[in-house]
Amino acid sequence: MRRALLALALLAAGLAGCGGDGPTADEKSAAAPQPQHITAPKTELPPLPTSSKAKVVEPVAGDGAAAPQPSEAPPEQAPPTDAPAPTKAASAGATNLSRPDTAGDGVHQATALPNGIALPPLEAPEAVRRMIEAGNVIARSPYVWGGGHGKWVDKGYDCSGSVSFVLASAGYLSSPLASGPLMSWGEPGPGKWVTIYANDGHVWMTVAGIRFDTSGQRVTGSRWQNEMRSTAGFALRHPPGL
Repeated sequence: MRRALLALALLAAGLAGCGGDGPTADEKSAAAPQPQHITAPKTELPPLPTSSKAKVVEPVAGDGAAAPQPSEAPPEQAPPTDAPAPTKAASAGATNLSRPDTAGDGVHQATALPNGIALPPLEAPEAVRRMIEAGNVIARSPYVWGGGHGKWVDKGYDCSGSVSFVLASAGYLSSPLASGPLMSWGEPGPGKWVTIYANDGHVWMTVAGIRFDTSGQRVTGSRWQNEMRSTAGFALRHPPGL
């Protein structure tokens, strides 16, 4: 009986040692995986310049960045234009370019300005524009008897030389004509844009409603006139198509 009790006591002690005692703290520490030491990567900065200069930049109000310095402005250029260069004759005299009370409407009628030149109307054909531009060139040139008959560019022009110069500029004449031959030149009667008034002693013309006449030059200093004159005693002719 005693032997049986002793055997049971030894068996209970063995069972208590298996389930009651766990591993010690040192054993647990040795069994657990040890954390590895991680070294953070070192930040690499670019090398500093060997030489540098300090630059003072003044901040601009309302702008966190420095304002760029304005560069030198390019020289101004004139706008492109196809307008012909002004001539001495066109720019001579007074510079008053106000529109006279007797001027045309500017659309179908030209205007003689106080400075002696004429403005073509907006609806004028190209031939009429050329005539007015040619008339502006010699509008203030002096009256010279026979002027314009020996050569186109002359020091002065008489009545028929002036009219011939204007007609030739638009391609209607190849050589100057005197007032007599102009009485039968071109088409009879007044034209829509151009009318020639000729007799044996004098010739003048109207272009787009204004008068081109050497006799009027004694009044205004220019062959261009807004006012008309008597047409009595003159034969009326006009260039073909005008």
